[in-house]
Amino acid sequence: MDSFRAMRQSWIFPTTILCIYGFFSMMKLSEPFLVPYLTGPDKNLTLDQVSNQMFPVWTYSYLVLLFPVFVLTDYLRYKPIIILQGVSFLITWLMLLFAQGLLAMQILEFFYGMVTATEVAYYSYIYSVVTTEHYQKVTSYCRSVSLVGYTVASVLSQLLVSLANVSYFYLNVITMVSVSVAFVFSFFLPMPQKSMFFHKKVATKTQGSPDNDAVALEMPSNRSSSVSQEGQGCVILESSAKSEKQQSQSADPQGNQVLRVFLLWCQDLKECYSIKCLLFWSIWWASATAGFNQVLNYVQLLWDHKAPSQSSQVYNGAVEAVATFGGAVAAFAVGYVKINWDIFGELALGIFSVVDAGSLFLMHYTDNIWLCYAGFLIFKTVYMLLITIAVFQIAVNLSMERYALVFGVNTFLALVIQTIMTLIVVDARGLSLHIDIQFLIYGSYFSVIAGIFIVRSIYKIYSTKCQKEKVAAVTNANSSETSPEEHIESTKL
Repeated sequence: MDSFRAMRQSWIFPTTILCIYGFFSMMKLSEPFLVPYLTGPDKNLTLDQVSNQMFPVWTYSYLVLLFPVFVLTDYLRYKPIIILQGVSFLITWLMLLFAQGLLAMQILEFFYGMVTATEVAYYSYIYSVVTTEHYQKVTSYCRSVSLVGYTVASVLSQLLVSLANVSYFYLNVITMVSVSVAFVFSFFLPMPQKSMFFHKKVATKTQGSPDNDAVALEMPSNRSSSVSQEGQGCVILESSAKSEKQQSQSADPQGNQVLRVFLLWCQDLKECYSIKCLLFWSIWWASATAGFNQVLNYVQLLWDHKAPSQSSQVYNGAVEAVATFGGAVAAFAVGYVKINWDIFGELALGIFSVVDAGSLFLMHYTDNIWLCYAGFLIFKTVYMLLITIAVFQIAVNLSMERYALVFGVNTFLALVIQTIMTLIVVDARGLSLHIDIQFLIYGSYFSVIAGIFIVRSIYKIYSTKCQKEKVAAVTNANSSETSPEEHIESTKL
């Protein structure tokens, strides 16, 4: 009994349960074939109904739910929100199996918006139940197992469809079983005693040191309460307002805690985004993520337009699996690339954004489904490569609190951009463009992003070069001048 209690209190038990939950929640075999299922005999929706009236509901729901869920996740200490995600999974797939009609599918999209909004609880839960020395390890485990789950689901679904002729309905049945298993395991997660913002007093007591709140997630290091690190024109300031936060918490323990935390967030964000390099990495992160999510949402509709699923062999599962694997390899390779990201990082963002734009233009102009698949493989792989660089550059010098806050705000901004794009380009109340034209718009969107960052990177590299030349000129001038002591000695002689 004592050994079981000790195991539950160690970092291994919650990490294992969370990984099991993540694996089964990502084992959604039906997801690569969602559009063929919706437009087939099971649901009888048209491509225009799915594109212009059903899918936009997910974007709007996600936007509305993201901020309140972000606040409640920290206030309720993660576990209840993970359980809520499990419930939303069950409702989504029950409706996908048995509900009929466009209105029911729109309600389904609302609950799937709840699923995606509550993902923040899954990715932040683990940091409240393990010590800081395990952050990097458990982050790797949780993200890797999600990737493995999605890849296995994509491969298995393709094999079942192509080799066993399993119908799309039964893929949804298998997915329902998988998310049910995830839901059951969510109840075994230990309830955290602390959180990043609303329950920090408990954290201080249990951890024994307030400095634990200022540890960096990706690269833990010993820091004082205010650290300044200078790179090539990039200065990252650590949490200088930390002592003020602690004084505020002790001075008004019974006050309006939500308002106080919100004001501290605003103060932190102002300090973070005043740093130019972090600001521009965040701008790319938010804008590119908005475009990526939009492409990911509607790419199956494009495939169905190029090669109708009712009359063609569908390879969506295989393409998703290969794209995910390629993205994982690209993200892994980033760790071995030796480059000064402070100077050349934005140039890389610009150049590879050109590649993303080119792949989207290819998907628009080609009538060959295999070239369309290839364009998507290139697009997803390049995005995964760039987002890994951007995430690392933003997170490497931020405390745990600011890591969560800045990433949460960047996600919200990405969702705002995506919502505007959906409302104008996709929604029936907007332009309601054909799916083929939508991808022309997305390609143009990434072209604008590429142009902005290429111009800025050229300016940055040129400015750095001029600054180095100026410093070298001053150094040479100083070395050529004779010092006063040498002048006196030469006069005596």
